[in-house]
Amino acid sequence: MDASTRFISADTRAADDHAAARLAAHRRARRRATALVILTQIALLAAFIAFWEYMTAFDRQAAFMFGSPSAIAGFLVTMASDGSLWRDTYVTGVETLLGFAVGNVIGTLIGLSLWYSRFVSRVIQPFVIALGSIPIIALAPIIIIWFGTGLMSKIAMSTLSVVIVALVTSYKGAIGVDEDQINLMRTLGASKFQIFRKLVVPASLTDIFAGLKLTVGFALIGAIVGEFMSSSEGLGHAIFKAGSLYIIPKVFAALVATIALALLLTFIVGKVEKLLMPWRRLG
Repeated sequence: MDASTRFISADTRAADDHAAARLAAHRRARRRATALVILTQIALLAAFIAFWEYMTAFDRQAAFMFGSPSAIAGFLVTMASDGSLWRDTYVTGVETLLGFAVGNVIGTLIGLSLWYSRFVSRVIQPFVIALGSIPIIALAPIIIIWFGTGLMSKIAMSTLSVVIVALVTSYKGAIGVDEDQINLMRTLGASKFQIFRKLVVPASLTDIFAGLKLTVGFALIGAIVGEFMSSSEGLGHAIFKAGSLYIIPKVFAALVATIALALLLTFIVGKVEKLLMPWRRLG
């Protein structure tokens, strides 16, 4: 190895070391920023709970109207001890997951398929808008008549809450693909299906996962509304029953469980997104 080769190799190693050091520093900075955000969130939540507890500790009317964190915690412990918390969370979780999955699969498949024909997409657009404008609670009596009062009606409510959003977000991602990339694949001899499979679908994943994160809440809302209308178990049933008896702390206890379920499902969607889109981790 001559001197010039050794010099180039040394420069390459130095550049690699510098890049690795910058990447490590960037990761440390991101971890510090994430830790700061989490600590700030915890501090704000703790301050809010402390203020809430203080305001309800010496005012019976406020305690009746808004409950208190200590009373809510007491109901959570009681519901966990007698098993109702886990049973209701499980029931609502199953309804939400099934409605979420069915609604997103149907909506995403239709939305992506509409990329094949702009004519068809323009024809069905007003029907999609019309269906999306119907309040989900207005469909509850019809859903109960069609599917009964069991699990299927809750899944149907959850599915209907999700499907239009999934359709719109996936279609938006599909039609947003760069036309230059599509034309390049055409010049290389790619068929329309190959363009769809290798370009349109991967390019639409960002919008699809944005829709998935959004529809977690919609799927949960649909399941809860279905339980309000007709159920003997589930978090929606627990909220409705406690509210009808004016047990406000128990209502909030069930709401805490509902929020925890929504956060868990959103976390899972985020993990799946990172698994299927590893390049997003660098963002």
